[in-house]
Amino acid sequence: MLSKRLIACLDVRNGCVVKGIQFEGLRNAGDPAALARRYNVEGIDELVILDVTATLESRQALADTIRTVSRELFIPLAVGGGIRAPEDAEAAIDAGADKVSVNSAALTDPSLITRLAGRYGSQAVVVAIDAKRRDGTFAVFSRSGSTAAGRQAVEWAREAEARGAGEILLTSMDRDGTRAGFDCELTAAVSTAVSIPVIASGGAGTFEHFLDVFTTGRADAALAASVFHYSEHAVSELKAFLAERSIPVRRTA
Repeated sequence: MLSKRLIACLDVRNGCVVKGIQFEGLRNAGDPAALARRYNVEGIDELVILDVTATLESRQALADTIRTVSRELFIPLAVGGGIRAPEDAEAAIDAGADKVSVNSAALTDPSLITRLAGRYGSQAVVVAIDAKRRDGTFAVFSRSGSTAAGRQAVEWAREAEARGAGEILLTSMDRDGTRAGFDCELTAAVSTAVSIPVIASGGAGTFEHFLDVFTTGRADAALAASVFHYSEHAVSELKAFLAERSIPVRRTA
């Protein structure tokens, strides 16, 4: 069985890490380079930078921030926010990203997924899906969670895979920042519908939440922000907790 991955997320606005609840009320959470340096030492498996206002403000993810963070890392780095065309992806990869994450632009033009996969390989293309429970379904939202996309999470994940995506970054908007636990029903629904890895996001608060999403939620990876940013849970302790419960994890050096 492949090891489950623990991924730290840096939501960045204007060069600073921010964190909110259910995509609102963003507050400062630290310096991205300093956090990246710490995560690299602590044994996080991967890092994601999301420029949370890039799409709304119609600008490219900040290349300077990517360069600064990538210099601190010896682990994979994914970048999202404002990736609207192959040229945007090229800029992010040239700045030091190993993968790019697309969301709103892929919903508008799904062929973007195929073009990026053809150019960089599926392993470098992550499709981010922000979903919210609505009338008994998991509705997809775009533009930093502000606009209903008229799609359902499961069918959009299937299409993204068919178009060449290598991973799905699945965020529960209902759980984002709440620390109430991942939405395991949402995660399991998408995980069972596709054969590519699914990264669960939104709601991490305790070690048990990670255990739940790797078992009940069937996630391949789990992403968190504030529980790691504020040093509330050591990565090594979380990995030990999971390993003791027969969850395969990558060892911390």
